[in-house]
Amino acid sequence: MGALMQGTALADTVLAVMALEALVVLVWSRLGDRGLDLAVGLLPGACLVLALREALLRADWRWIGLALGGALIAHAADLRRRLRRVAR
Repeated sequence: MGALMQGTALADTVLAVMALEALVVLVWSRLGDRGLDLAVGLLPGACLVLALREALLRADWRWIGLALGGALIAHAADLRRRLRRVAR
């Protein structure tokens, strides 16, 4: 367990589990609209975990900012998609 907590192994594991979860949701829903909503909802979190991974690697601040910006854009797109559905 200690090895998992060192370096980026935990962030890599979380990203892999999130990718697997998105794939399972998409396959389970047979690419339906609801499944797409759930998979797109995972994207902001994945970007945040990616930003954490980059920070743990002491990457250039631009890479961290890019991942955080991606999280913001993905979250805004997810909100817009959900609000459009409610407005219908």
